[in-house]
Amino acid sequence: MKNSQKFVQERRQNIFKLIQEKGELTVEDIARLHGTSTMTVRRDLQYMEERKMIYRVHGGAVALDKISDVKMFNAHSVIYREKISKFAAQFLADGDRLFINGSRIALNMLRYVGDRRVFVYTNNGWAVEEKYPPNVTICLTGGELKNHVMVGDYVMRNLLSVNVDKIFIGCAAVYDDGEFRYDIPTEIGINEAMVSRTEHTLYVLADHTKLQKRETRETFYGSSSYDRKIILVTDEKANPNIVEKLRARNIEVIIAQD
Repeated sequence: MKNSQKFVQERRQNIFKLIQEKGELTVEDIARLHGTSTMTVRRDLQYMEERKMIYRVHGGAVALDKISDVKMFNAHSVIYREKISKFAAQFLADGDRLFINGSRIALNMLRYVGDRRVFVYTNNGWAVEEKYPPNVTICLTGGELKNHVMVGDYVMRNLLSVNVDKIFIGCAAVYDDGEFRYDIPTEIGINEAMVSRTEHTLYVLADHTKLQKRETRETFYGSSSYDRKIILVTDEKANPNIVEKLRARNIEVIIAQD
């Protein structure tokens, strides 16, 4: 029986392992991946939180080892990222060919394509575990897997043989001087290679926690800037001073709306 104690414990253990692997997940993510209701997922998360297995946030859960200080963690960040993903889908048109990098927030946008047909090139290993409607075609670049991101010369060779209409990327940080930081250094070259394959707008998706001040003029290892029109989609908690500085650098900042 599905509601037997053994089945419930196995489901909870699987959910716990998934949260550990992903770092964070929304209730909707978990419900979809396990084929269960959101109400059941919330009960499971409550059970795990009471036993200090995970840290619950509004609308989801985070692995304890992913946050250095639970009290300082922004409990709403998961929800804001989902809002950004959903909002960004409006920029997709039927028949678009896309590149999406190793960003979870950019990949999640594909949940909201509706009936639009899109063809996606990506080096994001998370795409393998996701389920998309038949009008979404995923083409993996291949390459060496670093965490969940495919990197290396194989990726570069494959990407330089394709052209896309739009590029959607995420990043580790957006500095107020218009530079974007990546935690996997080799991803910089991959992103730049893909950007070079189109003359169209670059879409960057980043929640408010990613918008940061550049305290010095020194070059940060793992940061990059782009010489084209950039649309940055963020949320309403973004620091207005940083937003103003980014706009002064001709980056169009759009606040995601429900």
